[in-house]
Amino acid sequence: MAPWSIRRAVAADADDLSATAQAAKRHWGYPEPWLVAWRPTLTFAAEQVETLLAYAIEDGALVGGFYVLVPGTPRWTLDHLWVRPEVMGQGLGRQLVAHALIRAREAGAVGLEIEADPNAESFYRHLGGRRVSEVAAPVTGAPERRLPLLVLDEIVD
Repeated sequence: MAPWSIRRAVAADADDLSATAQAAKRHWGYPEPWLVAWRPTLTFAAEQVETLLAYAIEDGALVGGFYVLVPGTPRWTLDHLWVRPEVMGQGLGRQLVAHALIRAREAGAVGLEIEADPNAESFYRHLGGRRVSEVAAPVTGAPERRLPLLVLDEIVD
């Protein structure tokens, strides 16, 4: 297996990005109606990928994960970060977050803002993220569902 490298995502990656996001969300055992409701948000069209600030991590054969950034002030938003379940635990998520933070800082941001899946909050906190708020994220059968809102200005070791 070749080493993992990060590159800008292109239109031809749309199916891989969609499959990665959907598999990663499914990995957490959410109810099927929720997964169906989230499918449009976790599906990327080729034309859409071309307009996003999206970066994929690959080993030459497999897209193992990706992220999407949205410019903002003073922080950029980490809008998506997904890693394929079969390669979780290999440090790909950490590499992607570090890469995203560098890209945002190069553009003048002080860091990242992350509306995290509850299952990912501990991952971001381990990297140095801190919870600053919560946001409403209702879904079928869970109208009071909320997501942690974190900021990450520096990755800790």
